[in-house]
Amino acid sequence: MADELNLAKNKVAKEIIADVVLSEEPEKVLKKWRNIFGFSQKKLANYLGITSSVISDYESGRRKSPGIKVIKKYVDGLLSLDIKRGGNVIKSFSHSFQTETLSKAIIDIAEFSLGMKIQEFCKVINAEIVTKDISSIDREIYGYTVIDSIKAISEVPFDQLIRIYGTTTQRALIFTKVSTGRTPMVAIKLTNLQPGLVVLHGVNQVDEVAEHIAKAENIPLALCRIETVEGMLEKLKSIK
Repeated sequence: MADELNLAKNKVAKEIIADVVLSEEPEKVLKKWRNIFGFSQKKLANYLGITSSVISDYESGRRKSPGIKVIKKYVDGLLSLDIKRGGNVIKSFSHSFQTETLSKAIIDIAEFSLGMKIQEFCKVINAEIVTKDISSIDREIYGYTVIDSIKAISEVPFDQLIRIYGTTTQRALIFTKVSTGRTPMVAIKLTNLQPGLVVLHGVNQVDEVAEHIAKAENIPLALCRIETVEGMLEKLKSIK
């Protein structure tokens, strides 16, 4: 298991470094990945043996674009800290969408080059946030996955559900064909990975159990008011 995690770590490191190096705004990409991993500037700085102001300077662009050695050190810090707490974020990156069953359950999927505020994303798809009083409501997301909940829950093996997260857990999971929202929230709780946002489409009023799980897990939960899935997908095209 340790060997598999290290292999996944190396693969993810290459992808993140490429993302930073190829970006015209590397400072924003560095911040994006730190947010994806969920570490504060202070936490990362302490691990790297530097001050948090150095991290802040690189992420704000106050220092010139970091060289490859700095980027490698920064990325290694994120990955090593993640491994210390179980490697869940790295594991989520290591999965692909190669199984036919899972592909049928995914209606649409996209990654964002830069973060997008949860409230802003919800406005685009006319979604009402139900859990407004939780701390994670001000976070950014870095992608979305639109899911056929019937196929995902009934046909996809549980150990493959983690793959709906794409390249990052800090994304919106949008469940369609939902009756109450309880089953998707239970499934999310059991995967032990927290998405940045959960959106339920086709539900007029959120299920009490679903709302309870969302609040207990600190996951923003929203209801999409657009009538059809096709209409929602059209709105999503504007932010790809």
